[in-house]
Amino acid sequence: MKVITLDDGAQLHVSVRGHGSPVILLHSWAADHAAWGPIGTELAHRFTVYAWDARGHGRSTATGPSVPTVARMALDLRELIRHFRLERPTVVAHSMGALTLWQLMADSGCSGLGKACIIDQSPRLITDDHWRLGIYGNWPAERNRAFMTALRSNFPEAVLRLLADGHNEQTRQHVAANTRGIQRLRETLARLAPEPLIACWDSLGQADYRSVLPLITVPTVLVYGTASQYYGTGTARYVADRIPGAVLHLFEGADHSPHLAERERFLTLLSAFITAGADEDLA
Repeated sequence: MKVITLDDGAQLHVSVRGHGSPVILLHSWAADHAAWGPIGTELAHRFTVYAWDARGHGRSTATGPSVPTVARMALDLRELIRHFRLERPTVVAHSMGALTLWQLMADSGCSGLGKACIIDQSPRLITDDHWRLGIYGNWPAERNRAFMTALRSNFPEAVLRLLADGHNEQTRQHVAANTRGIQRLRETLARLAPEPLIACWDSLGQADYRSVLPLITVPTVLVYGTASQYYGTGTARYVADRIPGAVLHLFEGADHSPHLAERERFLTLLSAFITAGADEDLA
């Protein structure tokens, strides 16, 4: 694990493995670099893989004076690229990671980036009368505020409820049955420091990257699950229609983590995308 001291004194922990062209892996909210599991290992056979613990997550928890907002994490991502002197990296961004990447693009465009892989994310979480493609298709500001109150009261149970209230029936059943997997997840969540993660969530809820999508100039591949807990296929198609030249892959029956649900398929298409480009047939 490499440690980068950032401009505000915070320390960013980054797993670096492999050889070849650079690939950056950005994990979801309340996770860390380990969430990529065997995917990172497999990619490292062909590429140099940089998988961070985002500020406020994993070993990078609660270091430095800056709150882990999406804007600050985008600055951290830019510092990571500069620190390792990466030339045109491919950024693979799941969930919160996609918001972080879009924030970087909003701040400084696509300069220095090579390619992007976005996994199951909406450009705006909060819904209203004119936007129904955020969380659940029904996540107005007042519901988001209630969720943050629940996080402060009982962080693990609030996160599990977020999963259970979504579109995926299997997840709902697993939470209701309190399966061993759900018990392990609850134990993991209970070990996390909640306040940095709540501050991070607050910033994610305020973000809106709809205007950024048409400005993306790097080759982009999109991977969405048709049984995502949070987003329908309408969200996937909205993003695909607005990013110039984007290639959309819908993983049938996969949840919010389609890259984990169909790991081999994901690795095959991602490796082809990195080495050949997004304008080729990756089906």
